[in-house]
Amino acid sequence: MKLIVGLGNPGIEYQFTPHNLGFLTIDRLAEQCKVEVRNRNCHALTARAVVGSEPVLLAKPETYMNLSGMSVRDLVAKHEVRPEADLIVIYDELDLPLGTIRIRQRGSSAGHNGMESIIGALGTQEFMRIRLGIAPDRKVTDGVKYVLTPFRKAQLKAVDAVLDTAAEAVNVILKEGPAAAMNRFNRKAEPED
Repeated sequence: MKLIVGLGNPGIEYQFTPHNLGFLTIDRLAEQCKVEVRNRNCHALTARAVVGSEPVLLAKPETYMNLSGMSVRDLVAKHEVRPEADLIVIYDELDLPLGTIRIRQRGSSAGHNGMESIIGALGTQEFMRIRLGIAPDRKVTDGVKYVLTPFRKAQLKAVDAVLDTAAEAVNVILKEGPAAAMNRFNRKAEPED
């Protein structure tokens, strides 16, 4: 079984904020698989689904972003998931422009508190991650405030597109492997005309 974890914060006030792109991607995958992410399991809302021919567990940790590792560690242990082969973590990345995505098979947290928590809890950086760009089109002075403020109406089209792209990336990783997904999705965004 593959464990697909989207990072975010529980609560209606955080639902459509940049920091919740991981949760929103899990919701998009669930919608495509015709399942509801509502079972409580290891401090997370989860749903079982099949992506391609692969059984997956979709998960949205309810521990708040900075403690995501607690939930992920418990899910990995309970479901006997091997992080280096069977875990995909999806989260927001302030260093990438809104609408871009980057897939990596390992690496540091790069200052992302949710990833820092997961790496610490699992004791390894060896797991697949999909980073979703959220950088605004103008300079922000307070990054924390920005990631926890709902998207502006003008950003919603780009958000919707990146959710589709992230869901497609999960499908490609599971069906064709990480290398194929990185080749396809780790390109520079095409400038709009």
